Amino acid sequence: QVQLVESGGGLVQPGGSLRLSCAASGFTFSSAIMSWYRQAPGKERELVAGIDSGGSTNYADSMKGRFTISRDNAKNTVYLQMNSLNPEDTAVYYCKAQFWLVLNYKTYWGQGTQVTVSS
Repeated sequence: QVQLVESGGGLVQPGGSLRLSCAASGFTFSSAIMSWYRQAPGKERELVAGIDSGGSTNYADSMKGRFTISRDNAKNTVYLQMNSLNPEDTAVYYCKAQFWLVLNYKTYWGQGTQVTVSS
């Protein structure tokens, strides 16, 4: 059974930092494309960053230079380091896994973790 469990969210002041973690199980983590998305109230879910099995990364333009995605295949965990946070970063952050299972391309989501940036 595939599980994605996010952690590390919380309340942080503007300018602060947080590191989110997503612990994965139930699939071959090292082969999966892992991504972070976020959804703010009243807005659509949007891509934050992604990392493929080879470690190549991509970021949404507004996150470049502030956020860093990384993965630890030994721990089956993907991270999102977020720096210089501002109130516009307030959202629920979701972890997503994509991988091939035989001939089917699978997509799974975590339950999300709330990040609130406020003074």
